[in-house]
Amino acid sequence: MLLIRRFEEKAGQLYGMGLIGGFCHLYIGQEAVVVGLQSLARPGDSVITSYRDHGHMLATGMDAAGVMAELTGRAAGYSRGKGGSMHMFSRERGFYGGHGIVAAQVPLGTGLAFAHRYRGDGGVCFCYLGDGAANQGQVYESFNMAALWSLPVVYVIENNRYGMGTSVERASAMRDLARRGESFGIPGFAVDGMDVMAVREGAAGAVARARAGEGPALLEMKTYRYRGHSMSDPAKYRTKEEVEKMRADHDPLDTLRARLLAEALIDDAGLKALDRDIKAVVGEAASLAQSSPEPDPAELYTDVLVTP
Repeated sequence: MLLIRRFEEKAGQLYGMGLIGGFCHLYIGQEAVVVGLQSLARPGDSVITSYRDHGHMLATGMDAAGVMAELTGRAAGYSRGKGGSMHMFSRERGFYGGHGIVAAQVPLGTGLAFAHRYRGDGGVCFCYLGDGAANQGQVYESFNMAALWSLPVVYVIENNRYGMGTSVERASAMRDLARRGESFGIPGFAVDGMDVMAVREGAAGAVARARAGEGPALLEMKTYRYRGHSMSDPAKYRTKEEVEKMRADHDPLDTLRARLLAEALIDDAGLKALDRDIKAVVGEAASLAQSSPEPDPAELYTDVLVTP
């Protein structure tokens, strides 16, 4: 979680310096969700998500330098500098992309789950979407197919309360998002997405169910993003006091830090050392990203599907 937090803070700095172009959606505040879920993942599982994807990449084990290089549009990036913030991929790590079209990843994730079942490889697809995407029609077509075929997929709605700049209260007639799969017989669970241990414990049953061949499950992770929808969003649709209260009362890193100290699993010196190590990793990633060359113009002609 600390790696994701420090990485995203650095990405925000580089964006402000003009070194990252286009859109950039930061995951600050939501770190506990993907880290808690990845603690339940196994080799061979697959992960797919939306455009707020840097945290998911790092949680699957993708290299921070490769992710940062892609953010800055450099040849050393995971998509060789052609994908940017929203379009990275690592088959080796089972990460099948961040996707820029709202909810586009949900039918794709359902397809990944179908592949797991077809191959009999025992894998589970972790398919992430936001509260805004939860109102898209293709989500429910996917739910229907997943339930019909008992596919091994866990749909994770990261409910950070604001789809772009619109609150859940204004956008959703039925705000209990954990119940969105009921008409398809998909069990749903609401989980505190600001506590990594609550995420792990709350998701364990859903993941075990999918892995056992009992079909899809739906998790509503109640979380919160501290920054705007993207770096270009001033977030005037909510008050500064609201954000500060969430940081003060429910920050996922502070919650875990307090638990680690209370259970004597680490001390202050250990936490400070960990932070220093993480900052060094992120600093090196940023330096490598800035020193890596830009893609050769010939890359415009690669990764293009040509049919007769």
